[in-house]
Amino acid sequence: MKFYLDEDLSPKIAELLKKRGMDALSCHEAGMKGASDLEQLEFAAKRKRCLVTRNRNDFIRLTLQFFNEKRTHHGVLIVPHSIPGDQFNRIAQKLQLVFTDHPKGFEPYRIDFLVK
Repeated sequence: MKFYLDEDLSPKIAELLKKRGMDALSCHEAGMKGASDLEQLEFAAKRKRCLVTRNRNDFIRLTLQFFNEKRTHHGVLIVPHSIPGDQFNRIAQKLQLVFTDHPKGFEPYRIDFLVK
């Protein structure tokens, strides 16, 4: 599984994931900061990356749009607000569990949530 972290998550999380041997890219390092949610999902989809975000509602709507338009994406993983955004190690640890459970990535259009 390859991760793409949305703008609402610290790039420090991507750094922690890389140190743990995972393929992670932050929108900050990709030069995508300030891009729309649609552009973020398109970027992730073209690179076969699972988009990781805290922005649940918009990405659920965009997933439905992609499905209706027969445009594939490689999953959206939502970090709930019950996990504080400044707990970088905790978020990275939970993403590592997802990586271990889904080494080949999510099936198209899947939306999932990190467990508290």
